[in-house]
Amino acid sequence: MKRLMVLLLTLVLILAACGGGGDSASSAEDGEFKEQTWKIGFNTVEGSVRDVAAKKFKETVEAETDGAVTVEIYPNEELGSAQEMIESVQVGALDMQIAGANMMANTIPEYATLSLPFLVKDFEEAHAILDSEIGDKLKAMGEEQGIKVLSDVELGFAQITNNVHPINKPEDLEGLKMRSPNDKSLIETFKALGSSVSTMPFTEVYLALSQGVVDGQFNPLDAIYETKFHEVQDHLALLNLTYYYSYFIMNQGAFDGLEPELQEIVQKAANDARDASYEFTASKDEEMLKKMEDSFVEITEPDVEPFQKAVKPVYTKMEDVIDPEIIKEVETFLEEYRSEQ
Repeated sequence: MKRLMVLLLTLVLILAACGGGGDSASSAEDGEFKEQTWKIGFNTVEGSVRDVAAKKFKETVEAETDGAVTVEIYPNEELGSAQEMIESVQVGALDMQIAGANMMANTIPEYATLSLPFLVKDFEEAHAILDSEIGDKLKAMGEEQGIKVLSDVELGFAQITNNVHPINKPEDLEGLKMRSPNDKSLIETFKALGSSVSTMPFTEVYLALSQGVVDGQFNPLDAIYETKFHEVQDHLALLNLTYYYSYFIMNQGAFDGLEPELQEIVQKAANDARDASYEFTASKDEEMLKKMEDSFVEITEPDVEPFQKAVKPVYTKMEDVIDPEIIKEVETFLEEYRSEQ
């Protein structure tokens, strides 16, 4: 049934595109671009970092094409679930998406590499990986699946909330019902910590938390605040559990069909969107924490080392899913990077 829904969604989007809202192929005559409309979808609300990135992309594209190309933004899974939108981009029914790397890992398992718990310590390390040959290799894997990865979009480091008790040590997660995106590395992380795990779309999490279907969740502070999870959760643990980021993606064939000048504009706009996300995330953590601190019964900052030890077996388990070579490459890269700092 779900596959049928995806196919129906794809058909609707293809028909919409044929009506003038998704024809990515273009040709410029007399220095002017063909008038066309592109759609961008994502799974978080207006005001989120994805929304900030999408609006920056729209601003750059429309300015650089003198309004010939119009960009429409669809937040909050208006065009389907995150996974459905990825599939729609693959087949060319949706122009673009800001897709979580952990969701894209269902198509390209290696995209879950940076989701490994406590792999990177800070934003600079994550940026260094994504800007390296490893990042280029990951982008190339997308092309093999019909997906043009234009840039990354930063979401932040995931923190843990729950309604049962404060989190101070790994044992405090035992028995908790935690929501996770459908990312094997994150699911295995919480299983290793003794939690039961439920996967569900991001848009369903607030209701699940408020009704006690799940006890807790993990997300960057911006996502916790913008989605009002702090209104239905009592405890926040600041752990920097995993680095969350998205990819700004486009159908590969659609990108290839653009004339070179428009390809350059699209790439520039995606880079601008990435930079806007970096700036937004860097400025928001402290601000969001301050806004939410009175909503939580208790905020803890646990010692990370016991958690790191508890989840180390996840790295070995993930070698059944992710090419062990890329995990080794990232770990070697980080060792060298840290030694130079």
